[in-house]
Amino acid sequence: MNIYGLLGEKLGHSMSPEIHKKIFKYSGIEGEYKLFPVKKEDLGKFMNDVRSGKIKGLSVTIPYKSEVIKYLDGLSEEAEYIGAVNTICMKGDKLVGFNTDSLGFKKTLENNNIQVKGKNAAILGTGGASKAVKFVLESMGASSVDLFSRTPNSSQKAYKEIDKNHKYQIIINATPLGMSPNTDSSPIEKEAIGNAEAVVDLIYNPMETKLLGYAKGAGKKAVNGMYMLIAQAVKAQEIFNSVKIDAGTAQKIYNDISGGK
Repeated sequence: MNIYGLLGEKLGHSMSPEIHKKIFKYSGIEGEYKLFPVKKEDLGKFMNDVRSGKIKGLSVTIPYKSEVIKYLDGLSEEAEYIGAVNTICMKGDKLVGFNTDSLGFKKTLENNNIQVKGKNAAILGTGGASKAVKFVLESMGASSVDLFSRTPNSSQKAYKEIDKNHKYQIIINATPLGMSPNTDSSPIEKEAIGNAEAVVDLIYNPMETKLLGYAKGAGKKAVNGMYMLIAQAVKAQEIFNSVKIDAGTAQKIYNDISGGK
């Protein structure tokens, strides 16, 4: 049986095995999906195991989306542009990295009817996921995309620079702030939701973060990261197996997990 899995540092919260098991069920792909928590000092050895073919397909999460690139032979066009990888597999005799976060985020926007063209967007966080989000927003015609960080460089802004009078119609949280078990935190205060029309939190555990609670309380569209997680996983299995999976599969899995909510 083919082995697939998720590479990261701390993976106790991950729903990826459950999601990929459902992809196997709905697509007819046979396989087993495992969690691979790897310490930074062991990353090189682990990537050698991937290259040996012991693992047919690998997903990548925090904090290795950029770090793994040096172990690869090539990148997809999107992964190279974004500068982050979340999907890895052998293509011929080469270990290649892809970015399916971008497709997953785009599908999330479309699935929730969040209009991007001509809008101003604020991204909280500057890691691998934020790079994919920025790529999508710009490709969909956002008027402006600003990055916010706790420790901003010259091209970024500090969280405190968002206030209730800001210009942003879309706010995206691409940080782990608010993720289980630390659910009583938010990257910005309630007042900073301001005039936003929609708030998207890439976190999926819990399904409603403190930030999304702020957004709902203010009457804004509030969207979590579950659909993105599922859609990027479906795309990853398409890449791993060189197949096309039915377009409705992501929605079926989302309904299974969320009860259709």
